[in-house]
Amino acid sequence: KLDNLEKDFNTLKEEFEVIKYALDKRGISLEDARKEMEADNKVWDIPVDESPVFGPENAKLTIVEFTEFQCPYCSRIAPTMQELMKKYPNDIKFVYKNFPLSFHANAQAAAASAIAAQKQGKFWEYRYALAPHSRELSDSTYLAVAKEVGLNIEQFKKDMVLDSAMMARIDKDFQLGVKVGVQGTPNFYINGKRQDRFSPELVEKLLDEAK
Repeated sequence: KLDNLEKDFNTLKEEFEVIKYALDKRGISLEDARKEMEADNKVWDIPVDESPVFGPENAKLTIVEFTEFQCPYCSRIAPTMQELMKKYPNDIKFVYKNFPLSFHANAQAAAASAIAAQKQGKFWEYRYALAPHSRELSDSTYLAVAKEVGLNIEQFKKDMVLDSAMMARIDKDFQLGVKVGVQGTPNFYINGKRQDRFSPELVEKLLDEAK
């Protein structure tokens, strides 16, 4: 038994040295790595507030997406989110949070236009129709998409104005994202836990575990 314990100890010591070497090479201390691990494993209570929601309240999974419309990665993953919605309408609750990046000049106005669509009960239709236009965001694009999904255009024009109240609402989402550790866009939280490697396969795995 002592021989086995010594062997196990030496293996652990060797593995620890390898881990420490890798961390040092990245310029990260063991304490920094511990903080990263704690942050990754933390389960956050993320309020819905005024955010768009799709799916039942008692869903097996709640996916909170911090995202924006000018981000090309967000644009690319939007069809994946739409497919998940179609595939699991009774098993997943989807929550959309605005996280416009400061270097994307059109992200806030796009978020305002989506909120205007939400006020007419067509946020999700508008979101997925606007997603492919990340490189061509403008008032004319928002109006064209609004017509495409059947919104009342005059009401839409009034509601999409980026005034102080609208900016405050968008910033509330953004500050919440900062608080829970959002790192870029898109960032996903499943049942309150941040998922750095979000994928449909991960969602299906967690759904199976929830069953």
